[in-house]
Amino acid sequence: SPISAVIGFLGILKVNKEGTGFTFGFAIIMVVVVGALLSLAAMGLKPFQKENLKQEQMKNILGSVGIEVEMSEASANFDKFIVKRIMLDSDGNVLNEKSGQIATLANDGQDAFDADPFNADIKKEYRGLASSERRYPLFICEKDGQTLYIVPMVGKGLWGPIWGFISLKDDLNTVYGANFDHKTETPGLGAEINTSLFTDQFKDDRIFDEKGEFTSIAVKKSATGDNPHAVDGITGGTITSVGVSEMVERTLKVYVPYFKN
Repeated sequence: SPISAVIGFLGILKVNKEGTGFTFGFAIIMVVVVGALLSLAAMGLKPFQKENLKQEQMKNILGSVGIEVEMSEASANFDKFIVKRIMLDSDGNVLNEKSGQIATLANDGQDAFDADPFNADIKKEYRGLASSERRYPLFICEKDGQTLYIVPMVGKGLWGPIWGFISLKDDLNTVYGANFDHKTETPGLGAEINTSLFTDQFKDDRIFDEKGEFTSIAVKKSATGDNPHAVDGITGGTITSVGVSEMVERTLKVYVPYFKN
């Protein structure tokens, strides 16, 4: 065992096992050995972690159009329903379009990996880049004879990041579905953004008014179902609700030029 090896090594060096030198030497070497083992384990698990994150993202994208699958089924269903992946710049201009197999570092290299809209790290770009420098992926889904457009988004809640997906019908105005998630929002309050009680309110709401002007969908206290541009906020989760509202408006606004064209 590592402990026996360390004791044996110190014995070879004829270190006095009763002295403080032995204790400190043993502790230092154990820290090095354990650190090396943990580092090797982390490196070995990294590919599996990346694959799990990939499957989770696929699952969440599909969930925004009502396709609920297990993690093990995410990849096959993603390939079946998501027919195109588009990357936009901050002005809504198309940077590139992809379909078919998602680029990977191992098979396609860094440039191809970075160019694939699926691989855009919007959380990292939100934290570290100005809005004008960020990239904005768009996923196009074919389901039951309908073309649906899925917009990923990221924002800030009360205690940390929030994120989600909103899908639009082929009129590029009416919401088909939505899902949101969080990292550290308060259970029973802001954390409720990932429940169907909250997300189902977005269905059939609209992001443009009758004149074709962008209005987004606001999260408001005591909003009624009669307002197609608002949903009811979470009781006791005011700051998280405001965060969702800001995230939806800020993100969808970037896509408006693309939708109108």
